[in-house]
Amino acid sequence: MKLGRVASPDGVAFVAVEGDAGQEIAREIAEHPFGTPTFTGRTWKLSETRLLAPILATKIIAIGKNYAAHAAEMGSEAPADPVIFMKPNTAIIGPDAPIVRPPSSERVDYEGELAIVIGRPCKDVPAAKAKDVILGYTVANDVTARDQQKYDGQWTRGKGYDTFCPLGPWIITDFDPSDVAIETRLDGETKQSSRTSLMLHSVGEIVEWVSRVMTLLPGDVILTGTPEGIGPMVAGQRVSVTVQGLGTLSNPVIDK
Repeated sequence: MKLGRVASPDGVAFVAVEGDAGQEIAREIAEHPFGTPTFTGRTWKLSETRLLAPILATKIIAIGKNYAAHAAEMGSEAPADPVIFMKPNTAIIGPDAPIVRPPSSERVDYEGELAIVIGRPCKDVPAAKAKDVILGYTVANDVTARDQQKYDGQWTRGKGYDTFCPLGPWIITDFDPSDVAIETRLDGETKQSSRTSLMLHSVGEIVEWVSRVMTLLPGDVILTGTPEGIGPMVAGQRVSVTVQGLGTLSNPVIDK
C-alpha cells in the first residue's frame, strides 16, 4: 500500500494513493494509517491535493556514518556499532516545502537517506522480527548545518533546525529495502549515488539496536544514514532525493 498525507479541498487527511502515475486517486483514511486502515469513502484526484510529510513523527532517530565511504569522507573509520542521534519532529517538512538555511550557518548540506517508519509500539525487537514492527519506508533528507556540527562537537544544533528533515512523498508498506539505488541530485546534477546494500548496518540491525535503547512508537521515523557525496546547498537551488521503488523527494532551498 502507498500511504500519504495530503492537504485536500476538505482539510488535511491521511490517504491511500492508488492508480497509475499522473492519474492517482487519494482515498481518505479514517483516523490513522496504522494496523488495517479503514476508509471514509471520500476520494480526491491526487493532482488536486498537496502532498505533505507522510507522517507526524513522535521522534526522529538517525544513524550516523552507516556507509563506509561516507565515514571516510568525514575523516573517520566505519563504526562497529550503529551511531544514533536524534532530530526534533519540528524539523519535518513535506515535498516541495522549502528548506530554510539559517543565517547563523555558512554551510548547509544535503544528505539523502532511506527512512523507516515504525508501525506499532515496540521494545527490544530482534533484527529477524523488525519487519513485524515496520509500517513502511519513505525518502528523507537529513539536512545538516555542517559548520555547526563540527564547531559544537555534537550534532543537535546542526541537525535540528526547522525544515531540516524533509520526508516523502509517501510511505510504501510492501517494500524490500535490502538492495535499492539511492541518489541525490542538486539542480539536476547527481551528487550522491549508492545502494542500500552498502549500508554497514541493515534495517533489521538498526531497529534492534535502537529499540534496545528506547521504546519506539507508531509513526516514529528512523533515518538509516547517507552515502558518500554530501555537499552544500545555497538559496535558489533545488535538492531531490530518489530511492528506487519509493519515489523522489524534492525541495527548494531558501535563506531565512
